[in-house]
Amino acid sequence: MVIRFPFGIKGRHPQQFGYPGFDLFCSSSNETMIELPKSVMLKVNSIDYKQQTIALSDSYGCLSKQLVNLNLSASNFQFMPHYNAYGDYIIFNCSLSHTKRYLLDYMNSVPCLSTSTSNAYAVSSDNTIEYLPLSFCTKLFDISFVPIAFFRENVHVILLTWSEPNCKQCESEGNVCGSKNNTTNHELHCFPNHKGLVLGSFLLVLLSGAVFHIYEAYKLQKEKQAIIEKFLEDYKALKPTRYSYVEIKRITNNFKDKLGEGAYGTVFKGSISKDFMVAVKILNNSQGNGEEFVNEVATMGRIHHVNIARLVGFCADGFRRALVYEFLPNGSLQKFINSPDNRQNFLGWKRMQNIALGIAKGIEYLHQGCDQRILHFDIKPQNMLLDHDFTPKICDFGLAKLCSREQSIVSMTTARGTLGYIAPEVFSRNFGNVSYKADVYSYGMMLLETIGGRKITEDLEENTSHVYYPEWIHNLLEEREEKRIHIDDEGDAKIARKLAIVGLWCIQWHAMDRPSMQVVVQMLEGDIYRTPIPPNPFASTGSRSKSTNLGVAADN
Repeated sequence: MVIRFPFGIKGRHPQQFGYPGFDLFCSSSNETMIELPKSVMLKVNSIDYKQQTIALSDSYGCLSKQLVNLNLSASNFQFMPHYNAYGDYIIFNCSLSHTKRYLLDYMNSVPCLSTSTSNAYAVSSDNTIEYLPLSFCTKLFDISFVPIAFFRENVHVILLTWSEPNCKQCESEGNVCGSKNNTTNHELHCFPNHKGLVLGSFLLVLLSGAVFHIYEAYKLQKEKQAIIEKFLEDYKALKPTRYSYVEIKRITNNFKDKLGEGAYGTVFKGSISKDFMVAVKILNNSQGNGEEFVNEVATMGRIHHVNIARLVGFCADGFRRALVYEFLPNGSLQKFINSPDNRQNFLGWKRMQNIALGIAKGIEYLHQGCDQRILHFDIKPQNMLLDHDFTPKICDFGLAKLCSREQSIVSMTTARGTLGYIAPEVFSRNFGNVSYKADVYSYGMMLLETIGGRKITEDLEENTSHVYYPEWIHNLLEEREEKRIHIDDEGDAKIARKLAIVGLWCIQWHAMDRPSMQVVVQMLEGDIYRTPIPPNPFASTGSRSKSTNLGVAADN
């Protein structure tokens, strides 16, 4: 097949040899390919320069998959005029054991999408779908504005034509069309045939010399496409994808965009596709024996909840380990707590209440919604991520433990968690056995931190007991301490009071005195005046009687 104007070899030919939108390239199997919007790669079967037509097919024999994304309106090409009727179609996958013969009256078979256990069918959107026997079918995708003959005749090749540049008359006279005098405005000129032959031969020589370089570039693109296809296949089954380290480097653009760094690894921004961003945590090799990595993959791989961060995939390539999460653009809750020096980032009390409720529902799901009860053991603001509309999502399950839902006590050899958020019984068995109530305690401390505006760990750094923090909150409820929480109006004061009371109930010294997360959710959703202030374990003999209002500094 001779390649000449308006077609050119992508990135290799001088500009006058090709026309914008007519770039060809060579595949790894030495097939001539063209890329159409949007990222549709098709094999070029033949080109008729006199009639200005091109015949295209799919290298893998399934044009239906390619037509999903085909957008000819953004290209130089149109369907041939003999395709005189067009339609929109819905592709269904139907169980083979329940497929009825009369389906074929309304549905066109798509053999390349069928399997040994199912048949794929194309249904015209003009049909009233609710009257079709589709109860044993699932929708795969939509295809818009395609020739009706494509599905009715099971076409494997599509014919396209182009009107610009118009070289029909030149070609019909036996000459060769091309750009004139190296101009960038692509002014057309009709060359005598012998020059055309020389030009065609020259292009073929260039094509042969460029095959190796094009192959390398296409191989790189093919590998990236394989990552996307593997992700999409696993995403349908809601299970994490396993990536190689080479694929991780590709996803992160060779670790170009660093989001942050912690004790256990470094997080980079990456992309599976143009529309799907991810956060990739590269774990430190020096940390532990891999138990936390196994915990994270095993635990998060089975969790699917709106308030739990989605584990997209992982890498276990030799000593290299990485975790791939959905990218949450607003970062962690730690950035938005109500502190005097962070007023510009504070989200407001109504939104803070919604965030607290979302986190509580996520922990409740971990404790009660899975086949096995999941104890997180590291609930803190840094592990609560926020998506684009500030929906909270719990992440970092490296310290998690699994147990049966009936099991109330878990065995632990060492304390786990972050200082300031760890329940007393995790430190010392004098406070009782360790159970899911340890997460309730951590949640309570996190709640007090978000409303009190000071990091729990700041008390620890000052060599003071972390008990001081909740004592201060309790005194605000009971004694109207001078140092108060910044609140703008009475409605916000009620929310702050509710969050304070719920937080104090959650941090009771003895686990049996703490509510379950199900009760916490009910408290957050209910009337605050029905929830009493919990006993004050810090009260002195000179403590005054309880006040009915949370101490606030209101702006008028």
